[in-house]
Amino acid sequence: MRHHGAGLRRLIRDEERVRRIGAGYREAELSSRERAILDYADKLTSRPGEMTSRDVEALRDIGLTDGEILDVCQVTAYYNYVNRLADGLGVELEDYWARLRAP
Repeated sequence: MRHHGAGLRRLIRDEERVRRIGAGYREAELSSRERAILDYADKLTSRPGEMTSRDVEALRDIGLTDGEILDVCQVTAYYNYVNRLADGLGVELEDYWARLRAP
């Protein structure tokens, strides 16, 4: 979230909700669908070796299609890659984008 907070703020358009999600999504007010997606993304991020077909089934159980599940998996994996790349190089992306917007 540190590197992509501005995008989340643009998408949600509710600064307080973004702050609560950033502070810990488990305590934020979320729909069951949002919570299940974030639980999946969190597990894929922090414990990828523990992922099983049951994790995919949990998303199907809340109504996600296979295409939506693939999107969640791909977006999560992509952002994990980008964040690790930026962190590994010491890049501060929020500062980078702010400098681009500066006159």
